Amino acid sequence: MTRDAQQPAGATVRLTVAQALVRFLANQWSERDGERQKLFAGCFGIFGHGNVAGLGQALLQNELADGDEHLPYVLARNEQAMVHTSVAYARQKDRLQTWACTASVGPGSTNMLTGAALATINRIPVLLLPSGTFATRVSAPVLQELELPHAADITVNDAFRPLSKFFDRVSRPEQLPAALLGAMRVLTDPVETGAVTIALPQDVQAEAHDWPVGLFAPRVWRVARPLPEAVDVADAAAVIRSAKRPLVVAGGGVHYSGAESALQAFCEATGIPVGESQAGKGSLPHGHPQEMGAVGSTGTTAANALAAEADVVIGIGTRWSDFTTASRTAFQDSGVRFVNVNVARFDAGKHSGLSVVADAREALTALTTALEGWSVDDAYRSRQAELWSAWDASVEAAFNPPAEVTDRLATGLLTQGEVLGAVNELTDPRDVVLCAAGSMPGDIHKLWRVRDRKAYHVEYGYSCMGYEVPASIGIRLADESRDVFAMVGDGGYLMMPTELVTAVQERVKVVVVLVQNHGFHSIGSLSESLGSQRFGTKYRYRGASSGRLDGDVLPVDLAANARSLGAHVIEVHSRDELHQAIKEAKAWPSDGGPVVIHVETDPTVYAPDSDAWWDVPVSQVSDLASTQQAFREYEERKATQRPLVTPTSSTTTPESAS
Repeated sequence: MTRDAQQPAGATVRLTVAQALVRFLANQWSERDGERQKLFAGCFGIFGHGNVAGLGQALLQNELADGDEHLPYVLARNEQAMVHTSVAYARQKDRLQTWACTASVGPGSTNMLTGAALATINRIPVLLLPSGTFATRVSAPVLQELELPHAADITVNDAFRPLSKFFDRVSRPEQLPAALLGAMRVLTDPVETGAVTIALPQDVQAEAHDWPVGLFAPRVWRVARPLPEAVDVADAAAVIRSAKRPLVVAGGGVHYSGAESALQAFCEATGIPVGESQAGKGSLPHGHPQEMGAVGSTGTTAANALAAEADVVIGIGTRWSDFTTASRTAFQDSGVRFVNVNVARFDAGKHSGLSVVADAREALTALTTALEGWSVDDAYRSRQAELWSAWDASVEAAFNPPAEVTDRLATGLLTQGEVLGAVNELTDPRDVVLCAAGSMPGDIHKLWRVRDRKAYHVEYGYSCMGYEVPASIGIRLADESRDVFAMVGDGGYLMMPTELVTAVQERVKVVVVLVQNHGFHSIGSLSESLGSQRFGTKYRYRGASSGRLDGDVLPVDLAANARSLGAHVIEVHSRDELHQAIKEAKAWPSDGGPVVIHVETDPTVYAPDSDAWWDVPVSQVSDLASTQQAFREYEERKATQRPLVTPTSSTTTPESAS
């Protein structure tokens, strides 16, 4: 952190706590590789009695003021949604910029809890400013105040503590500078970043104080690129040189570091293939000879075949979630060793791997140099090409299904694969595909052909239904040169369609591809595979005779719903109409607001299977034959699960060191 300006000693300015906070945020900058940008693009908010006279007044005063210390304000419709929008923006900006979010007391603030969890799990910076009840307690208990007989100082905002990477409550004006500086430190730390919460009692927000003018001088927070230790690079290179069947697993750290070119150079020099986590998808462009696509539970047959055989696995910026490891069944070689490159020591130490704690770009560059002259053999390169060719043919069949599939579809229905294929084909390489929950993330992870480093955005750390529409706004605000296509099922859409109104208000062009299949597609198929017969996953009337939800499809018109919220809606009933709708959406004015393409699909036509597993427990005893069979299959899969505690990957043993 550096300060760009010095102020006369002792100079002060009288402002409220809220006014001081807004002025401070407007003067924060981040810097990496010599490039500076405003740390905060603005503030999303919904006002209530807890913040309307505090932060609301301060944001109004800031908007009306002359000068360049502005913090733009955007009115959201749902508090959880505005956090999602901020997270998507920050991810698109490689975590170098974000937004602040202000909410009122009680339900307004606690509505942000889901967004806080999502941000922290995905390691994305966002600043949350939940309002609180009176610090003075002179009117207690006030509207929406939590009363606990055993602890008078606890408020609902304490629920943010386990979900935040930094938490503070400003109960006195004097506490604000330390809280703000602590928040900025965490927001700009590539290891510790996530949700940052500063709770603000409503009376304190409006309280005046004499602030040192230096608090508001522009501050630049440098985002570090930690260099790898030379001994770690040497050890890692030795392990890789010993491998016959190495595999890279690329995670989100590749993107956040801007390490795509370094990874490409590494793979081209060594011939090592790459499988990608959800966050790492697009680390190599589609068509690159070492690009094997998704790995793990939603992986390609190519990447998963190589994972099963790999004797050395090099994780680059991945946290090794259960989907990436296929619940620890993906890597089956008895002596498999792990080399983990990660800026966070916590992640670098997983699977007892050799840890290279460093920025992904810097570590890859160092490893490429250390491995100069070494490469996998030609047979392994040929195997990569053969496996990928077979998988690519499966993708083509999903995008353009044969007549034996399409002929049995009901009139007006398409397959989900057809929808994905059309969007992938007809959008520009730099356009962004977005989704978060349901069957769509798995299908897109396997099938999508990524052509640009920032063109793939799937939130799969929390896989939060409702993320898609608000997140599409964040991505578009981050880069207006790209169209954003939010792929969302009817279940996810119904969770949070309200931010379409925000997109209308701000004239933000986003394209929502609303896939209607009358229920929870993903959980329906999962339920069936676990022997639970899709119970409770269909949007249907309760049957008069059965008493179960197995009646007719509900007469819900989501196209009409989107239209009523101000979106331009295109209803699709055929493949040709879908193609035309995508072209129309692409041609829609950049300031024309949201476009919704409504298309119905058959949920029983699945994407190509890679036979990978995901550990979801099955009832051990049951009266249902379907559940009994599912449990037998579960036990068979469970037997292939491995602890992934491998022999040391270091080339130096304690004995040899002594």
